[in-house]
Formats: sequence, structure tokens, C-alpha cells
Amino acid sequence: MTQNMISFYLMKNEIKNYEWGSVTSIQELFEIDNCEAKPQAEIWMGSHENGSSFIITNNKEQSLREFIKTNPKEILGERTSKSFNKQLPYLFKVLAAQKALSIQVHPSKESAEQGYHKEELKGIKLDDYYRNYKDPNHKPELVYALTDFEALNGFISYLDVFNNFQALQFEEFEQYLSDFSKKLNENGLKVFISNLLNLEDSLKRSVCEKLVVLAKSPSKSNDQKYKLIRLFSESFSDDIGLFAPLFLNIVKLKPGEAMFLEAGRPHAYLYGTALEIMANSDNVLRAGLTPKNIDVGELVDNTTFVPTLLDNLRVKPNQNACEEKFEVPVNDFKFSIFTKPKSKLISTNSAEIIFAVDKACTLIDEKGCSISFDKGESVFIPAFVKQYNIVSDGIVARAFN
Repeated sequence: MTQNMISFYLMKNEIKNYEWGSVTSIQELFEIDNCEAKPQAEIWMGSHENGSSFIITNNKEQSLREFIKTNPKEILGERTSKSFNKQLPYLFKVLAAQKALSIQVHPSKESAEQGYHKEELKGIKLDDYYRNYKDPNHKPELVYALTDFEALNGFISYLDVFNNFQALQFEEFEQYLSDFSKKLNENGLKVFISNLLNLEDSLKRSVCEKLVVLAKSPSKSNDQKYKLIRLFSESFSDDIGLFAPLFLNIVKLKPGEAMFLEAGRPHAYLYGTALEIMANSDNVLRAGLTPKNIDVGELVDNTTFVPTLLDNLRVKPNQNACEEKFEVPVNDFKFSIFTKPKSKLISTNSAEIIFAVDKACTLIDEKGCSISFDKGESVFIPAFVKQYNIVSDGIVARAFN
């Protein structure tokens, strides 16, 4: 089979036009045309059924998903094919946010499997408004900033959550805060956030209106938390997600910095362009800043109500010559960045995707066969290739497992 295959496949990737996407960022960074001036939110690189990449095989365009099915053991590698049910275990993206994405949590592998099978048994269609689980997989993520990138990620300390809400002096929260003050711990935070999410609609509108008025007051003009609340209110004036900056960390990544998002941690991407690699899943449980369904019970059951220190959110890479390796605590994917690699030799036993970030890139296999591609383009490399060289005067990203 491998005798009829080539080493490198230029990918044709789908661009998702979600309304929160930037109209200009992908075009400016990668010179990808946007003649219709649509939001270009994400570029998907992988074999996910909701947006598989395409490659050229035997002079014909074929989806990467179907290509892998022709010989998963050779294309993915024996280990990956066996461990991940003959599927590419990761999805690689460019994400370009102009507006905030929803506040969300991703389920663990166990919860995703249980939730998916439960909804399948109930006959809930995958595109149903109330469907929570689109597949039986978890969705850990690594985000690598290409521009300044802002996000909410993980709970602040129990005491800081209490103090932020106490400072509001909203009578609607008095009893909730009284209860929380007696249990400034994981269970106390769980109950407090659950109460917040379960507010009746009229009460929710009332506290959101009061919060926006407060956020627009002169005393809050320079407070970063309230700047975000003002920003969110432009699109979601009565959404309980307006309160998120009062209980989640505000994270700002500079280009070249990365952060990891594990199952159960609430987060929202706010602004900026980044590379994102994740397990091959589309499972999202939403908490706010969205017109989509919020299943509070399922969300709470899948959330870990433990603070995350701001200093612990960034993933520090291991540097080895021109390569930065970003270690993650999952087997679904690995991620590296190369800076000006001069014929860097790569050994591998998995399927890989190489993305040229800011300059053209050339890949060369053991037989001397090569492919050159421009910034903003990607190449799929089957596992049987074993070794190849990367050459570039710029930054190159490598997704593998």
C-alpha cells in the first residue's frame, strides 16, 4: 500500500464563518482572500466529520477522513490506529476571534461517552437545539497565540469570587453570599455558581441591568473586569455570562505564549488569533454569552469548581535548538513550534500536520522527494514516512501524537 502513496499531501482546509470571527485577521496574517468580507473564525485542519480537510490523491480530491479509512494502520500508525479507533485523534485549527466566544466547559472522556450514548438512546438528533454531546470524546485544548490573545480561563480564588460579588451590594445575592461565606470551598462555589445560573428570567434580567449600570459608572472605567462586562453587554445585555469576569481569571497571552485547557475548566476566548490543537471532538457545554442552549445541570456536573492560579495557566515549552515542545497531559495530541529550522530532521510514528505560520516551508523525505508550501497552508504526513526534514526561514507548527 505504501508503495502507491506519497509522503506529503497539501491540504485544502475549510474556513468556518462563525459570527464571532474576525473579517481581517486570517486575510492579513496568511494572505487568504476574503472577497465577501465574511467573518473568518476558524480554519479546520484534520478529519472531523463536521469539517474534514481534503487532499489530492491519484489526481483526485479526497477528504482526509475517507483517505484515512483506506489504510488506517499505515496512515495513522499502528499505535494510533489501535488506540483511537482508526481515527486521527486530534483537530488542528487557526482561531481568529473578533468577539467573545461563549463561556464553556468540555466534558471528560468518561462523561462524554456516557452523555453521548444516553442522548443516542433517547433519539435526540445531533443537530437538535437541546443536544449536548456531539460525539463520545473529551476535548482538551492547547492554544498558542499568534497575536495578542485574551481569554477567560479557570476560577479565581474562592475568597476573590466572594469579595467581587459582595462588592456589588445586590440584595438579590445576599442569601447566596451568606451561604457561600460559610463554605469558601469547592462545594460552596458549586452551589453559588449553580444558584447564579438558575436565576429566574425576570431576576436574571434585573441583576444584569444593574451590573451593566455599575460597569458604566465612572468608578469602574479603568477596572479590567468591568471593561469586559461593558464589552459583553453590547451583544448580551441580559445574559448571566456578564458576571463571568467576577469569577474567572482574565488571561492575556503574547504571541508565542500558550495555555492548556483541561476537561471541566470554564473558559471563553475573547479576542485575538491563535493556533489551537485539541482532541478530535466538538463537545461543548455552555455557561453564558450565547443564544444557544445552556443545560445548567449537565454543565454543573461537568465543571471542576477549583481555582486555577493565573501563573499556572501558561504552558512553558521545552526548548531544544530551534524547537519548542509544549508538553500536555493527554495522549490525543502533541504540539511543537520550530523557528527558522535549517533542515531539521524529524522522526515520527504518527500522522502529522505541518502548518507554515509566517514564511514558506519545505519538507523533504528520506528519498529526497519534497513539497514547498506558503504561509497559511498545511501539509498532511502519513505515519509510514518515519523521517523527514523541515526547512524554513520562519515559524512552523507541528501537530502530531
